[in-house]
Amino acid sequence: MCGILGAISGSSKINNDVFRSALLCMHRRGPDAHGLFHHHQTWLGQVRLSIIDTSPDANQPFIDESKRYVLVLNGEIFNFMALKSTYLSAFNIDFKTHSDTEVLLHLLIHYGTACLPWLNGFFAFAFYDKQEDRCLIARDRLGKKPLYWAQTTDGVFFGSELKSLFPILPKPEINTEALMLYFRLNYIPPHLSILKQVRKVLPGEYIEISSTGRTSNTFYTPTLHTERYERLNYNDAQVELQQRMRQSVHDRLVSDVPVGAFLSGGIDSSVIVALAAEQVPKLKTFSIGFNNPQFDETAYAQLVSKKYQTEHHAFYLNEADFKNALHEILDYIDEPFADSSCIPLYILCQKTKHEITVALGGDGGDELFGGYHKHRAEWAIRNSSLLAMAVKTSAPLLQKLPQNKNTRIGDITRKLAKLGAGASLTPNNRYIRWASILDQQDALLLFNEKTRLRIEQTNSEQHLERYANPIQSDDLNEVLLADIQLVLPGDMLQKIDWMSMANSMEVRSPFLDDRVLDFALSIPDHFKIDRTFKKKIVQDAFRNMLPNELYNRPKQGFEIPLLDWFRTDLNDYIFNDLLEKQFIEEQGIFDYERIVWMRKKLHSPNPGYIQATLWALIVFQHWYKKYMVPCA
Repeated sequence: MCGILGAISGSSKINNDVFRSALLCMHRRGPDAHGLFHHHQTWLGQVRLSIIDTSPDANQPFIDESKRYVLVLNGEIFNFMALKSTYLSAFNIDFKTHSDTEVLLHLLIHYGTACLPWLNGFFAFAFYDKQEDRCLIARDRLGKKPLYWAQTTDGVFFGSELKSLFPILPKPEINTEALMLYFRLNYIPPHLSILKQVRKVLPGEYIEISSTGRTSNTFYTPTLHTERYERLNYNDAQVELQQRMRQSVHDRLVSDVPVGAFLSGGIDSSVIVALAAEQVPKLKTFSIGFNNPQFDETAYAQLVSKKYQTEHHAFYLNEADFKNALHEILDYIDEPFADSSCIPLYILCQKTKHEITVALGGDGGDELFGGYHKHRAEWAIRNSSLLAMAVKTSAPLLQKLPQNKNTRIGDITRKLAKLGAGASLTPNNRYIRWASILDQQDALLLFNEKTRLRIEQTNSEQHLERYANPIQSDDLNEVLLADIQLVLPGDMLQKIDWMSMANSMEVRSPFLDDRVLDFALSIPDHFKIDRTFKKKIVQDAFRNMLPNELYNRPKQGFEIPLLDWFRTDLNDYIFNDLLEKQFIEEQGIFDYERIVWMRKKLHSPNPGYIQATLWALIVFQHWYKKYMVPCA
């Protein structure tokens, strides 16, 4: 697990000192070692968090014996030993390490891009051929590891984090389309970045760069395998899911540093712990608890820990913990990202790092198998449930009632109003509505007239439609596939990478194994959601392995008390610093009158969900002051 950086540039602005300084911007991703390679106009660098073969021999950039080929890798290739014996044994290679990096290097030397579909893991890498003066960059199937890239008049640049590109890019400019979509979604879609010059290598994409130009291709695109739907009956499918998950967990326990598991008390993390505990005696498990019993799941985590005799660590947090983490997170992230659940995840990683370097997590189960409330709502609308028909009829009334997440009644009203509004839309438009925090018109109100005009001249809405338009049939799997391509890499995996790397630790997600993904794309939607269950097959396949108390209870989540903070402790910082009138006018992006309206809404008896948009503004403004003002 590491950070990588590359530059292919003849600009006089790039030299070893500048490049090394940019590389070390990512030191928290790789505190154990760093290295730099330079040949003609090509620079490659890596900061290393040692996980597999922690010896200095496995440090990067990794160069083969002929000195022709160079590799920098961020991530892990879990099946590297199998690939080594299957594809490389005939070449009589004298391996110098026990690392997956060296195996990948030789696979690329002997097989080129043909080897990319063989890789089971999470990765972003750059592979350079000195003789051909050709560089290959690639990203894993689901986009678990980030990779930003830019092509400018000065050359081609790429890196694991945007902050590493600021020192070596020409003057950065904000991408207006990405800006609009950030406030729609509270994150930036997987193919864009906040900077006009920068894009993200897409999940499953590879880009070849040479003196003759640049070509992009994909080695993997998630696709529904509808022809397989009838091959398995439900009972056989449960057995197959068990087998694939067990193998996935087994593969992710390979490490030369301590490994443990996050244990929230939900089904997904409990499944991971149950399978890992079969293979690791006294497995270390970790959870965080909250003072509010409405959100605290530690009692359920303790039940799983007791059943599997894990060495459990529960960290109980107070308000000060969250406020301290909030400022640390704002300082770390280098692209606007407003999913506030990153705050408890950051704290969990921070506290867990004292015990382990690698953690298994339950991420991905909801996207692959239908675990969100919006998936249940989609099922209800498609199956003409009485509730869906009732809220559709009463939608105009529901829109007038108080809606907020801070009271039980307000939250129920909010969900019913959202269900009613969605019931009148087509499936693809409904997907965009439910994926968004703000609709298009409300988002536009945030901006001043000049910015709004620039946004209206772009195709920002088409960026969302690219994910939603394939939702055309009665197959609910199309909705889950859209989440796999939009929400998973744009929000969930970005959050995991940032919050773990900020604490120099690695999080592995067994639900996102290639074989489990292939299985999820090959079973009918009624195996996942029906009248009674979300994530039905996951719950049923592991029912005998988990405590009964984990079942038949509402899905819990933690809601950071942003509304209270914004009204009290953080109010001055927000409105007299980040959103202060003179700064807003000099910045020239937002409509100050809308900010005044938001402040009134915040302190009103019916704030709705205004804290989500305010949080997005806070994150953006902190980012802007840190990264854009110095470049102005």
